[in-house]
Amino acid sequence: MKNNIRSIAVILNGFVHDFAAGIWLAAIASIALIHRMHQLRSPEVVAILNRLEHIFFWTSVVSMVFIMATGAGRTFTYVDNWYGADAERVRRRMLIIKHVVLLSAFGAGYLFVYPLVFH
Repeated sequence: MKNNIRSIAVILNGFVHDFAAGIWLAAIASIALIHRMHQLRSPEVVAILNRLEHIFFWTSVVSMVFIMATGAGRTFTYVDNWYGADAERVRRRMLIIKHVVLLSAFGAGYLFVYPLVFH
């Protein structure tokens, strides 16, 4: 029973991690698309678009918190040498590279959208 609950928790954690990452990317892309609509110049539309940008921005921040929390949880679930010691070393190196790239993407995403949202 204890292993079954642990397995369910591991799977749920991975699902939330991946789902939050998708929400983050969708929110950032939505901000960029909504900001392009500001060309309409209609005051009532611009006010709505500005509000939507803020909603998507804060949604992305909440998603980022979930990504980080569940990512930390994943750290403790990948402990077996399932594929062997050599493959495990390569996998860990690739995970480090992936996380450097993704943290750079998160930073670049926020550098891009922050001035769009808070102009």
